[in-house]
Amino acid sequence: MSATNSTIGDAESSSNHPWSIDAVRAGGMDALAQLLGDVGFLLEALAKDPGDLFETQGMARGGITHLMVSEQVIRGAQDALEARTVVALAEVTRRDRLAEARDEAAQEDAAVRSSTLLDKQADGRTRRDLSLITRCSPSAAGSSLASARRLVASMPNMLTAMAERKVSSRAAYAVAGSVSVLDGAQCREVDAILGERLPSLDGAGVRRWRDEAAAAMMDLDAEGALLRHRRARKGRAVTIIPGDHGMADLHAHLPAIDARLLHKRLSLEAERRRAEGGDVGHGALMADALVDTVLGRDGAMEQVELDLGVIITDRALFRPDAGDPAHIEGYGPVPPEAVREQLRAAVAPRRAEPGAEHDGPDPYGEDGPATRATIRRLFTHPTTGELVAVESRGRAFPPALEKFLTWRDTSCRGPFCNAQSRQNDHIRPYAQGGPTSLDNGQDACLHCNQKENDALAVECVDDLENAGHRVAWTGHSGVTRVTAPTPLSRPPRPSPAGDQPPGPAGAAGPDESAPGNADPNALAQEPPAGIERGSAAADPEGARRRDRGTDP
Repeated sequence: MSATNSTIGDAESSSNHPWSIDAVRAGGMDALAQLLGDVGFLLEALAKDPGDLFETQGMARGGITHLMVSEQVIRGAQDALEARTVVALAEVTRRDRLAEARDEAAQEDAAVRSSTLLDKQADGRTRRDLSLITRCSPSAAGSSLASARRLVASMPNMLTAMAERKVSSRAAYAVAGSVSVLDGAQCREVDAILGERLPSLDGAGVRRWRDEAAAAMMDLDAEGALLRHRRARKGRAVTIIPGDHGMADLHAHLPAIDARLLHKRLSLEAERRRAEGGDVGHGALMADALVDTVLGRDGAMEQVELDLGVIITDRALFRPDAGDPAHIEGYGPVPPEAVREQLRAAVAPRRAEPGAEHDGPDPYGEDGPATRATIRRLFTHPTTGELVAVESRGRAFPPALEKFLTWRDTSCRGPFCNAQSRQNDHIRPYAQGGPTSLDNGQDACLHCNQKENDALAVECVDDLENAGHRVAWTGHSGVTRVTAPTPLSRPPRPSPAGDQPPGPAGAAGPDESAPGNADPNALAQEPPAGIERGSAAADPEGARRRDRGTDP
């Protein structure tokens, strides 16, 4: 390790060394291509014939993990360089296509085709070359080109984080793809927000990065988020994709809340069938339940009441253009408009009640449940936006605390894990004296709940610079990643000069003219000192009423 650092240090200190930064910059892309070609030739030769390099007899584990870290350093720098290279290729291709068009028009500008058409043709050439060079489909190459352009032109924080391997290329390109509907200025604002969030996203997977980008977009462009949601709803569809070995994938594109309810119903049915002796996996039982119900076979699911948490600030509940996203349990952030229709139906009186005046049929049916929603006041940390605090004395997490953990964490808290949470986990094991509390609890998937077997240490950590519930996961390599919950509300960002700065989350009063607003007194009670009022949680499918903070 020291020899490698010494060699690189000598190269950087000497401008005449072929590996020096100044020498490569002065030599241009040809020099960089030569450097990468030499290194690539060496690495390819070692990969094909490593000799005794990977002979593990007598090899220290620390040497292997050091090699893996070095490989990641190279991969991060290569990913960022490739993004810049792709953009440079596209720019040169556009320039050359314009020159060709002028030659074809005998240098008469009036006869040259429109720049939009020429750019489209040039981008087609770049997309095809990128596809052939990287061995990916033209469609994937086109998506990579568009995302690389955004990263280079409008997202310097994400590009730098990718180069420093603080974020994977998959996550960076996923974020760049998510903001494709924004203009350059809005992309830079989202990039600035994500740059500030980097310390809290150290262990975030691709799904969490997409959620963070979506929340930032809703915060910056609430009206646009509303319009995009309405347009996206029109794309509801069911498609089938052929699979291998006589199987196929049935894909349903649905509104998020309907999809989450459907998934939860199938999951509960799978658990019921497992309890009755089902000997196949959970996913297979879910698939069987879906087929039996849709095709009307024996064992079809019966209608039940489902409990699904929807978390929304009082400001967004009454003013969907306020910019605060709603959060669906087990899914993540959505525009408030995506849940307002269900909430309006849930809080409205039953059609069968005397004196109830409504147009149209009751969405829950004439014999639907009397309790359609339970509204709870939740309190968020004033700077992190995370939910705060409740405790129990037993080993098992009580139902109220289970729900609280699910609302706070939204998905598995394992580093880079994109899985749905399946279990509540004691960060410090209960057998080692760990309490059953919000601070010592986290949501985990089945795999990450085995952390005692595959991680060296998992513990809550205090960070003076980054407040909130932070959990450090340390592997046996010594590498540590820190995870944090998804913030449910966000502190206001500084406004441009002359703009009125927004108030704290949840501080805005209800808009009495907004459709479907409920009794504002239900959400207007003052929170305890030091805690910011900001969120309401609704269980729109007949949840039982529980008071947060009590020991069931």
